[in-house]
Amino acid sequence: MLSVSRVALVALFVFLAACTKPAVWAPEADVQAARYAHAGPPSISLFTIVSNSSGNGDHAALMINASQRVLFDPAGSWRHPLSPERHDVHFGFTEAQLFRYTYYHARATHRVRIQHLNLPPETAELILTLAQRAGPVPDGHCARSIGVIFRQVPGLRHMPAAFHPNTLSNAFATISGVREEIVTSDAEPTEAQTYPG
Repeated sequence: MLSVSRVALVALFVFLAACTKPAVWAPEADVQAARYAHAGPPSISLFTIVSNSSGNGDHAALMINASQRVLFDPAGSWRHPLSPERHDVHFGFTEAQLFRYTYYHARATHRVRIQHLNLPPETAELILTLAQRAGPVPDGHCARSIGVIFRQVPGLRHMPAAFHPNTLSNAFATISGVREEIVTSDAEPTEAQTYPG
């Protein structure tokens, strides 16, 4: 007969296993081949996928433009062969991939709130490093995982490590220098969706 402590330990192991997604770790050659350095200033862009019917934030992601531009899409469903993934970080996040990602989410049921913030190069690089260490992220922890990263960064330590994407995006909106855009679409995403140009 198992002791109470052993039962608790087994239950904890089962719980943690259920919360762990399969690791995705692209080969080094693929990551290096996809590497993309964007000409714009060092920056981050917070994506919040918002339900048009309820106004709830259903997902959060973070584009990071540092020594290379990547997308940290914690517990996200977006995949593309031109953006190899390692633990929720998608490399080779070009303008075409930015378009594909945005319109994968912008549809009749959802809009995309994108908030941009320019940063010193060393701050953007720190966020890139922290994002590469953060995953894989369990389902339902997208906004929290981004908030945890922010709380390790000078100037962003006051950001909430909240589970709700709207809580994070509303707090992010209060930072001086944040620029915002809303992307909407009446279309549904398709596998054939391509970048126009």
